Amino acid sequence: MLIVIVKSSFLLLLFMLAYLFLNRLLQTIVRRSVARYRLNYVRRGSFANRVAQLAMRYNWLYRHLADLLESIQARVHIGTFLFVSVLLLLAGIVGGFVCFGNAKGVLSAGGMLGLLPYLALRMRLLSLQMKARLDFLPAVELFYQYYIALGQSNIRTVLKVTLEENRMQPAMKPVFEQLYRNLTTSRDTEDSLRVFSLSLGHMWADYFTNILRVGILEGNDLCDSLKDLITDMRKAQRSDQAERNRLLEIRLANFSSILFLLLFLFINFKINPENAYLYYIVDPAGRNMLLDGLLLIFASILMGIYLSIRRM
Repeated sequence: MLIVIVKSSFLLLLFMLAYLFLNRLLQTIVRRSVARYRLNYVRRGSFANRVAQLAMRYNWLYRHLADLLESIQARVHIGTFLFVSVLLLLAGIVGGFVCFGNAKGVLSAGGMLGLLPYLALRMRLLSLQMKARLDFLPAVELFYQYYIALGQSNIRTVLKVTLEENRMQPAMKPVFEQLYRNLTTSRDTEDSLRVFSLSLGHMWADYFTNILRVGILEGNDLCDSLKDLITDMRKAQRSDQAERNRLLEIRLANFSSILFLLLFLFINFKINPENAYLYYIVDPAGRNMLLDGLLLIFASILMGIYLSIRRM
């Protein structure tokens, strides 16, 4: 049964790579031989778009991935992201069978490589959230100042003036620019606010998002709510700094296990290269020990991401 799964994964991997190569080749030929409107049609019918349309059947998955990609302002299409994830999953299944030759190796390697793009996406988002965490209070204070100065006018107008003055911190400006861009286009208000809240990822951002939601949808005065929010955030500044330090400690703890494993292998290969090669490369027991180490490191990274999300 395991061999059948590995063979099927290998054939599917070859098919997907061949399809990707031929698809790119045909698009290159078409770009040189047809008019612009035909090129646009080919782009709409690209493989990435077809993968995205397939993912749209699972609305929760599509919306979750789309929000994550948009929150970090990634240029990667969601179809391309899913396609790469499937390729890595299949490559992990085949590689796990070649290296370990058992079900544990196949499932472990396939799972770790298949989840690698998602983990990279999550870690990138956490990194941006940590950079913007301390700059959120000055950004809200700036928004509040212009909200008062403009006579409590439209939220979109206040956002526009706030961004035009160019006084916002570099870590916060792209987030507010994205919010303004989404609100001034045909994008749904709830979607725009959800992406904004996800981009920042902490409770103060959720409170601020709820205040904006009330102001946009109901047109209520936001002065008191914004003033109370700023007051509470000022009181909690010290605890926010301590929480940010804890998040940094969690990230350091996550990656320290990788360094220890590399250091351990380096010392073994430095002291006795022949025995280390025989045990860690040739001997199945040694390879299994390395697999266990990689699984523990992967689990540590997952736990670190989970704890970071909970503490944000």
